[in-house]
Order: sequence, then structure tokens, then C-alpha cells
Amino acid sequence: MVTGRHLESTVQMRLYALHKRHLVLVFLVFLLCFGITVIVGAAGPAVTFNKSFNASMLPTKPPSLQTGPYSLKVSQLSPFNQQIWLLAVIYTDDKADETLRKTFTVSVTIQGDADNPNTDSYVITSENRTRVVQCSGKVCDELVIFHLGYIRHESYSVIVQFYGLDDGKINIEDVQFEFKGYNSSFTQIEIWFRFVFLLVSFILTCTFSHSLHRYFIRDWAIEQKCMSVLLPLLLFYNDPLFPLGFLVNSSLPSILDAIFQTTFLCGLLFFWLVVYHALRQNERRFCSFYLPKLLLVGFLWLAATTLSIWQVVNQSRDPSFSVALDAGNFMGFRIFFFIVGFVYLLYLLYLLVRGYVELRNLPYFDLRLKLSTALMVLVLCVSAGIVASRFGGAVLKDNFVAELSFSYSNSAEFMSLYGLLNLYIFTMAYLFSPANNATVESPYKDNPAFSMLPDTDEDEEDVLYGSDNEDKSSPISSPK
Repeated sequence: MVTGRHLESTVQMRLYALHKRHLVLVFLVFLLCFGITVIVGAAGPAVTFNKSFNASMLPTKPPSLQTGPYSLKVSQLSPFNQQIWLLAVIYTDDKADETLRKTFTVSVTIQGDADNPNTDSYVITSENRTRVVQCSGKVCDELVIFHLGYIRHESYSVIVQFYGLDDGKINIEDVQFEFKGYNSSFTQIEIWFRFVFLLVSFILTCTFSHSLHRYFIRDWAIEQKCMSVLLPLLLFYNDPLFPLGFLVNSSLPSILDAIFQTTFLCGLLFFWLVVYHALRQNERRFCSFYLPKLLLVGFLWLAATTLSIWQVVNQSRDPSFSVALDAGNFMGFRIFFFIVGFVYLLYLLYLLVRGYVELRNLPYFDLRLKLSTALMVLVLCVSAGIVASRFGGAVLKDNFVAELSFSYSNSAEFMSLYGLLNLYIFTMAYLFSPANNATVESPYKDNPAFSMLPDTDEDEEDVLYGSDNEDKSSPISSPK
């Protein structure tokens, strides 16, 4: 049953004044803009560049293919390549098609710009890191040798050596090394897209705030209150500090970017809980209404932020740090994250079902409920589709956090997911903004207990709820 001890007057939203054809046009524009971002992404450059070397074909051949050392070099790098990984695939002479699993250690020495006398070279000698190789037949699983979170120099010389593979259990025929980093052309597109969305979100934030400044905060609808928080979070999600990563040799921009994205996504999760619950309840005390939702979403934020920062900080200290192997130390965090996420989904589903049961036949509320649900389902379906196509069953594996290092496999994934979240917020900000010359609505339109009262609007067949002019209060002239 809908609860509410007091009447609640709210600022009339643009949604109430839209004709049905206008609402359809809003959704068509949303889908059109989303389609444009996908097409631009599909026509964009590859996300990563790849440079491969076979150990048997190196200019400086290793004394032993079984252990190395392997001398490698990558050049023509720039800050626009953002990050660089060294991967290795081991090939064996196994003809029995057996599955073998072997634990060994890797030593890595990285030297920057060793051949350039005009720059100060630096050397990183990593600690011996443990790796686990699993071979099926002649091909073994891909190994991450090291990861540099930012690029200081135009070239790097690398010496890799294996220990513990010379016991005869695995006979190595060859080792394929592959340097992988972001394509500079993709980075330029990413900068421009981030800038465009940042500019639009800034303009929209200022416009939305200006449209509400005439009204007291207590008169704002719950959607308007939430959007006044989500829009600034969207600014940080678009990361105005993103270009800073190309100017400084520090992991701080990557840490801030991870915090900004996690905060915005958790803010979106909090928004869904608040809206579906607030539509049924007008009395919203902080301790009983907001605090449980903040704790639930806050636990998700804490787990996601900890895992992201933990990875960036450790890899900045030691490039050979492997999340895929050391993630076992944070098994508790992953289990905690999935448990809290499951509880969140159950709670959201409960609020959604209760909302439809109690509000589906009430004017104004059924429109707000259906609109919020349609946009939320669209965002969740597209996001889940991208994650499923990108990672598949790896979501449940131990190396999922490590796989997230390669965020997107093509430009279309980046453009579609990044554009979807921005367009979603833009659309809601437009629909939930105050109508032209809006006044504070009567409590009947925002209180479920009174929303069954008949609406006397003559234009009800064409306007969804309320009219463009008749719902607005006008001054009463005093008799002369």
C-alpha cells in the first residue's frame, strides 16, 4: 500500500507537458544519437597496436629457448599510446595433446631510451614474479610479463628470463612475445569524444541548475533532486583531467579516472533505488530511507574502487605485478562484491515489482514509472551485451580483473558504452527538467494517495498528463 503522511508539492516536469508524439520523438532522437556513436565507433581505428617477436628469430638469439634470457625492444612510442603490455605465448613440442600446468618465475629488466644520449634513461629490475603456465597440446595460455601504466620514453629495451622451466616437464620449441598498447589514433578519437561529451554535460548541468534555481529545493521532484547530483557526477565520469595523463609521468590520473567512473556508476545505481522507492513513499527520512541504500551502494563502490586502485598502484611500483595471479589475495573482495551486487539486484527487482503493483493505474506515476523502467532496461541490456561479448565466461574467472586491463577490444565498444551512459543522462535531464513557465504543482500530482482524482484537462487525449497552459497558475485580478 502506498504510504505518505503529508502532501508533497513538486515542480511540474517537462514530461507532463509533452504530447505523445513528442515523447516518441525524444526516444527516436535518443536511438538515433546512440546509433551514430556506434557507427562512428565501428568506422574508427583499432583500439590497440601489436608488435610480435619470436624468440627463435630475435637478432640477439638467447642461449637457451627454454629459459632465455630474451632481449626485446619496442620503439616509436608516444604518450598517446597511454600504456604498454608485454605478453608471451609458449609453444611446446608436446605431441600427446596433454594438458600441463607448471609454476615458474619470471625476471624482467626494463630500460628506457638506452640508445638516446639526449635523454635520461632509467632501469627497472623487477622482483622475480611467479607465473603459472597451462598448456593444451603445443600451445600454452597467454602470459602477461609486465604492464607499464604510462609511457615515459620513445623506446624500451627489455630482458626477460624464465626460471624453473628447465626441468624437462615442458619442452619449449619457441616463445612468441607481443608488445601491446593503445593505438595513438584511437587515443585522439577518445580525447575528442570525451571533450564533446564533457562540454555538452557541462552546458546541460548549468542549464538544468538554472531552470530549477527559481524554486525551493523542497519543491523539486525526486527525479529532479537526483538529476542535480547525477549531472555533476557525469562531468567527472567524462574526466576533465584525462589529458593530464599525457603530460605527467604519474599513475595519479589513472587512479582519479577509476574513482570518477566508479563514483558515477554507483551514483546511477543509487538513483534507481531511490526513484523506484520514492514514487511509493513521500516520507523520506535520511536514516530509514536513504541510509540503507547508501550503505548498499557504498559497499559496491568500496569494493570496486579498492580493486581498481590496488591494481594501478601495484603495477606502478612493479610493472611485472600480475593481477591474474595475485588476485587470489583479494578473493574475499570479489566474493563480497558479487554478494552485494546480488543483494542489490534483488532489492531493485523488489522495488520495481512493488512499484508496478501499486502505481500502474495511477495517473502521472505510471508514466514516470514506465519511462524510468524503459530507459533503465535499455541501458542494462546494452551494457550487459557489451560485457558478455567482450569477456564472456571470464566474468566469473579469477583473471577477470586482469582482463579488464584491456578495456575495449574495438572502438565500437568504447563509443557505444560511453555514448549510451551520456545520452541516457541527457535524455532524463531533458524529460525531468521544469516545463516552460512551470509552477509548483498541486500535491495531487505527486502524491499517490490522491492521484486517482479525475483530471479535467480538455486536451487529455493529446497531452500525456496536464496541458501546456491550463495547469499553470495565473494571477487573480482584483476587482476594480
